[in-house]
Amino acid sequence: MKTIGLLGGMSWESTQHYYQAINEGIKAQLGGLHSAQIVLYSVDFAPIEKLQHEGDWDGCAQILAQAAIHIQDAGADCLLICTNTMHKVAPEIEARLHIPLLHIADATAEQLVAGGVTRVGLLGTSFTMEQSFYKGRLHEQYGLDVLLPDEADRALVHRVIYQELCLGTVLLESKREFLRIIEQLASQGAEAVILGCTEIGMLVEQSDTSVKLLDTTAIHAQKAVAFALRG
Repeated sequence: MKTIGLLGGMSWESTQHYYQAINEGIKAQLGGLHSAQIVLYSVDFAPIEKLQHEGDWDGCAQILAQAAIHIQDAGADCLLICTNTMHKVAPEIEARLHIPLLHIADATAEQLVAGGVTRVGLLGTSFTMEQSFYKGRLHEQYGLDVLLPDEADRALVHRVIYQELCLGTVLLESKREFLRIIEQLASQGAEAVILGCTEIGMLVEQSDTSVKLLDTTAIHAQKAVAFALRG
Protein backbone atom coordinates (compact mmCIF):
# COMPACT_ATOMS: atom_id res chain seq x y z
CA MET A 1 0.00 0.00 0.00
CA LYS A 2 1.27 3.46 -0.90
CA THR A 3 1.27 6.33 1.61
CA ILE A 4 -1.17 9.19 1.00
CA GLY A 5 -0.06 12.74 1.78
CA LEU A 6 -2.76 15.15 2.95
CA LEU A 7 -2.22 18.91 3.05
CA GLY A 8 -5.12 19.91 5.26
CA GLY A 9 -6.45 22.45 7.72
CA MET A 10 -8.24 24.59 5.10
CA SER A 11 -10.46 24.15 7.01
CA TRP A 12 -9.88 21.36 9.51
CA GLU A 13 -13.65 20.81 9.45
CA SER A 14 -13.37 19.25 5.99
CA THR A 15 -9.95 17.66 6.55
CA GLN A 16 -11.42 15.31 9.14
CA HIS A 17 -13.85 14.07 6.47
CA TYR A 18 -10.91 13.31 4.18
CA TYR A 19 -9.27 11.22 6.90
CA GLN A 20 -12.48 9.30 7.58
CA ALA A 21 -13.39 8.75 3.92
CA ILE A 22 -9.92 7.51 2.95
CA ASN A 23 -9.75 5.07 5.85
CA GLU A 24 -13.26 3.82 5.13
CA GLY A 25 -12.26 3.34 1.49
CA ILE A 26 -9.20 1.28 2.39
CA LYS A 27 -11.22 -0.82 4.83
CA ALA A 28 -13.90 -1.44 2.19
CA GLN A 29 -11.27 -2.67 -0.26
CA LEU A 30 -9.05 -4.70 2.08
CA GLY A 31 -11.31 -5.56 5.02
CA GLY A 32 -10.34 -6.58 8.51
CA LEU A 33 -8.26 -4.10 10.48
CA HIS A 34 -6.73 -2.46 7.42
CA SER A 35 -6.48 1.32 7.43
CA ALA A 36 -4.77 3.89 5.24
CA GLN A 37 -1.13 4.91 5.48
CA ILE A 38 -1.39 8.69 5.72
CA VAL A 39 0.95 11.60 6.29
CA LEU A 40 -1.11 14.64 7.33
CA TYR A 41 0.17 18.20 7.61
CA SER A 42 -2.55 20.53 8.89
CA VAL A 43 -1.84 24.24 8.51
CA ASP A 44 -3.17 27.19 10.49
CA PHE A 45 -5.94 28.49 8.23
CA ALA A 46 -6.27 32.04 9.64
CA PRO A 47 -3.13 33.53 8.02
CA ILE A 48 -3.90 31.74 4.74
CA GLU A 49 -7.48 33.06 4.68
CA LYS A 50 -6.10 36.57 5.26
CA LEU A 51 -3.69 36.21 2.34
CA GLN A 52 -6.50 34.86 0.13
CA HIS A 53 -8.69 37.90 0.68
CA GLU A 54 -5.71 40.24 0.24
CA GLY A 55 -5.02 38.60 -3.11
CA ASP A 56 -1.55 37.47 -1.99
CA TRP A 57 -1.54 34.10 -3.71
CA ASP A 58 2.26 34.02 -3.82
CA GLY A 59 2.25 34.14 -0.03
CA CYS A 60 -0.27 31.29 0.07
CA ALA A 61 1.84 29.27 -2.35
CA GLN A 62 4.96 29.74 -0.25
CA ILE A 63 3.26 28.46 2.93
CA LEU A 64 1.64 25.48 1.24
CA ALA A 65 4.67 24.49 -0.83
CA GLN A 66 6.79 24.31 2.31
CA ALA A 67 4.13 22.17 4.02
CA ALA A 68 3.97 19.93 0.94
CA ILE A 69 7.74 19.40 1.07
CA HIS A 70 7.43 18.30 4.70
CA ILE A 71 4.76 15.79 3.63
CA GLN A 72 6.98 14.46 0.87
CA ASP A 73 9.99 14.23 3.18
CA ALA A 74 7.86 12.26 5.67
CA GLY A 75 7.44 9.50 3.09
CA ALA A 76 4.21 10.27 1.23
CA ASP A 77 3.88 8.77 -2.26
CA CYS A 78 1.35 11.36 -3.46
CA LEU A 79 -0.15 14.65 -2.35
CA LEU A 80 -3.74 15.81 -1.97
CA ILE A 81 -4.50 19.47 -1.27
CA CYS A 82 -7.59 19.10 0.92
CA THR A 83 -9.40 22.15 -0.44
CA ASN A 84 -10.68 23.24 -3.83
CA THR A 85 -9.73 26.91 -3.55
CA MET A 86 -6.03 26.38 -2.88
CA HIS A 87 -5.68 24.44 -6.11
CA LYS A 88 -5.18 27.94 -7.47
CA VAL A 89 -1.56 27.50 -6.37
CA ALA A 90 -1.33 23.81 -7.28
CA PRO A 91 1.17 24.45 -10.12
CA GLU A 92 3.56 26.23 -7.74
CA ILE A 93 3.29 23.39 -5.23
CA GLU A 94 3.62 20.68 -7.87
CA ALA A 95 6.80 22.30 -9.20
CA ARG A 96 8.47 21.78 -5.81
CA LEU A 97 7.67 18.06 -5.55
CA HIS A 98 8.84 14.82 -7.09
CA ILE A 99 5.68 12.93 -6.01
CA PRO A 100 2.41 13.25 -7.97
CA LEU A 101 -0.24 15.77 -6.96
CA LEU A 102 -3.74 14.33 -7.33
CA HIS A 103 -5.77 17.32 -8.53
CA ILE A 104 -9.29 17.61 -7.13
CA ALA A 105 -10.72 19.10 -10.34
CA ASP A 106 -9.32 16.23 -12.41
CA ALA A 107 -10.84 13.62 -10.10
CA THR A 108 -14.21 15.39 -10.30
CA ALA A 109 -14.11 15.91 -14.05
CA GLU A 110 -13.23 12.26 -14.66
CA GLN A 111 -16.44 11.21 -12.89
CA LEU A 112 -18.49 13.71 -14.86
CA VAL A 113 -17.08 12.62 -18.20
CA ALA A 114 -17.54 8.95 -17.31
CA GLY A 115 -21.19 9.70 -16.51
CA GLY A 116 -21.76 11.49 -19.80
CA VAL A 117 -22.29 14.91 -18.21
CA THR A 118 -21.37 17.87 -20.41
CA ARG A 119 -22.96 20.85 -18.61
CA VAL A 120 -22.38 21.24 -14.88
CA GLY A 121 -23.09 23.80 -12.16
CA LEU A 122 -20.32 24.89 -9.80
CA LEU A 123 -20.59 26.03 -6.18
CA GLY A 124 -17.57 27.09 -4.14
CA THR A 125 -15.77 30.11 -2.79
CA SER A 126 -15.85 33.20 -4.98
CA PHE A 127 -12.24 32.40 -5.91
CA THR A 128 -13.19 28.95 -7.18
CA MET A 129 -16.32 30.09 -8.98
CA GLU A 130 -15.00 33.28 -10.56
CA GLN A 131 -11.34 32.62 -11.35
CA SER A 132 -10.14 30.44 -14.19
CA PHE A 133 -7.87 27.98 -12.34
CA TYR A 134 -10.79 25.60 -11.63
CA LYS A 135 -13.62 26.18 -14.10
CA GLY A 136 -11.04 26.82 -16.84
CA ARG A 137 -9.44 23.44 -16.18
CA LEU A 138 -12.84 21.74 -16.36
CA HIS A 139 -13.60 23.39 -19.69
CA GLU A 140 -10.21 23.31 -21.41
CA GLN A 141 -9.07 19.84 -20.38
CA TYR A 142 -12.43 18.02 -20.18
CA GLY A 143 -14.75 20.00 -22.46
CA LEU A 144 -17.26 20.74 -19.71
CA ASP A 145 -19.64 23.70 -19.90
CA VAL A 146 -19.63 25.27 -16.42
CA LEU A 147 -22.61 27.25 -15.09
CA LEU A 148 -22.35 29.61 -12.11
CA PRO A 149 -24.90 31.22 -9.78
CA ASP A 150 -25.56 34.93 -10.27
CA GLU A 151 -23.44 37.52 -8.47
CA ALA A 152 -25.66 37.81 -5.41
CA ASP A 153 -25.84 34.05 -4.94
CA ARG A 154 -22.07 33.71 -5.43
CA ALA A 155 -21.61 36.18 -2.59
CA LEU A 156 -24.06 34.23 -0.43
CA VAL A 157 -22.27 30.92 -1.06
CA HIS A 158 -18.88 32.50 -0.29
CA ARG A 159 -20.16 34.04 2.95
CA VAL A 160 -21.73 30.80 4.19
CA ILE A 161 -18.51 28.88 3.51
CA TYR A 162 -16.22 31.24 5.41
CA GLN A 163 -18.52 32.56 8.13
CA GLU A 164 -20.43 29.35 8.87
CA LEU A 165 -19.12 26.05 7.47
CA CYS A 166 -15.42 26.70 8.11
CA LEU A 167 -16.40 27.39 11.72
CA GLY A 168 -18.43 24.18 11.96
CA THR A 169 -21.77 26.01 11.89
CA VAL A 170 -24.56 24.38 9.86
CA LEU A 171 -27.76 26.44 9.58
CA LEU A 172 -31.07 25.27 8.14
CA GLU A 173 -31.67 28.62 6.41
CA SER A 174 -28.32 28.35 4.62
CA LYS A 175 -29.18 24.81 3.55
CA ARG A 176 -32.45 26.07 2.05
CA GLU A 177 -30.58 28.77 0.15
CA PHE A 178 -28.02 26.34 -1.25
CA LEU A 179 -30.76 23.97 -2.36
CA ARG A 180 -32.54 26.89 -4.05
CA ILE A 181 -29.34 27.77 -5.91
CA ILE A 182 -28.78 24.13 -6.90
CA GLU A 183 -32.32 23.89 -8.30
CA GLN A 184 -31.83 27.14 -10.19
CA LEU A 185 -28.62 25.86 -11.80
CA ALA A 186 -30.49 22.72 -12.84
CA SER A 187 -33.28 24.82 -14.35
CA GLN A 188 -30.61 26.59 -16.43
CA GLY A 189 -29.46 23.29 -17.89
CA ALA A 190 -26.95 21.91 -15.40
CA GLU A 191 -27.03 18.10 -15.53
CA ALA A 192 -25.18 17.95 -12.21
CA VAL A 193 -23.77 20.37 -9.63
CA ILE A 194 -20.23 20.26 -8.24
CA LEU A 195 -19.98 20.95 -4.52
CA GLY A 196 -16.69 22.69 -5.26
CA CYS A 197 -15.75 23.48 -1.69
CA THR A 198 -14.80 20.69 0.65
CA GLU A 199 -17.10 22.05 3.39
CA ILE A 200 -20.33 22.15 1.35
CA GLY A 201 -20.95 18.44 1.94
CA MET A 202 -21.50 19.36 5.60
CA LEU A 203 -24.56 21.36 4.53
CA VAL A 204 -26.20 19.53 1.63
CA GLU A 205 -26.11 15.92 0.49
CA GLN A 206 -27.60 13.86 -2.31
CA SER A 207 -30.67 12.86 -0.31
CA ASP A 208 -31.68 16.55 -0.12
CA THR A 209 -32.26 16.98 -3.88
CA SER A 210 -32.99 15.11 -7.09
CA VAL A 211 -30.23 17.09 -8.83
CA LYS A 212 -27.06 15.03 -9.17
CA LEU A 213 -24.41 16.33 -6.74
CA LEU A 214 -20.68 15.74 -6.85
CA ASP A 215 -19.10 15.94 -3.39
CA THR A 216 -15.49 16.82 -4.19
CA THR A 217 -14.23 15.68 -0.78
CA ALA A 218 -15.60 12.17 -1.32
CA ILE A 219 -14.40 12.04 -4.93
CA HIS A 220 -10.89 13.22 -4.03
CA ALA A 221 -10.71 10.67 -1.22
CA GLN A 222 -11.74 7.90 -3.64
CA LYS A 223 -8.95 8.97 -5.98
CA ALA A 224 -6.46 8.71 -3.13
CA VAL A 225 -7.64 5.22 -2.19
CA ALA A 226 -7.31 4.04 -5.79
CA PHE A 227 -3.79 5.47 -5.96
CA ALA A 228 -2.75 3.88 -2.67
CA LEU A 229 -3.91 0.41 -3.77
CA ARG A 230 -2.75 0.59 -7.39
CA GLY A 231 -0.22 -2.10 -8.22
